[in-house]
Amino acid sequence: MPSHVTETPAALSDIALRHFQEMLAFETDCCDVHESLKSTDADFIVVDVRGPNSFAKGHVKGAINIPHREMTAERMAQYPKRKVFVVYCAGPHCNGANKAAVRLARLGLPVKMMIGGVKGWLDEGFTLTPSS
Repeated sequence: MPSHVTETPAALSDIALRHFQEMLAFETDCCDVHESLKSTDADFIVVDVRGPNSFAKGHVKGAINIPHREMTAERMAQYPKRKVFVVYCAGPHCNGANKAAVRLARLGLPVKMMIGGVKGWLDEGFTLTPSS
């Protein structure tokens, strides 16, 4: 009798490889963002898509605040077109980062979502920076 885990068989290895490689094209994690932000020449822009009050209370150091509803062609035109936007929101219980990713993709901009959001960031032991 198969377990709940194996009652649906695992995908064939070539299908699993394609699936997980494709996931990495859409997502990044808090550790990769944290380590990459140590570079003086980051090739991405971190965007906190929560509201201004939440952003002011604490955000990823170096992040800019653009709530997803404010991501218009005019607003986003001020940023380099080739830089990848890394969007995040409060955490797994929030879909703001997903909505932001949709908006940026519709504008033809490269985007990844930082999985875990603020909750994931804090769970990894990283700190948030309040606005001054």
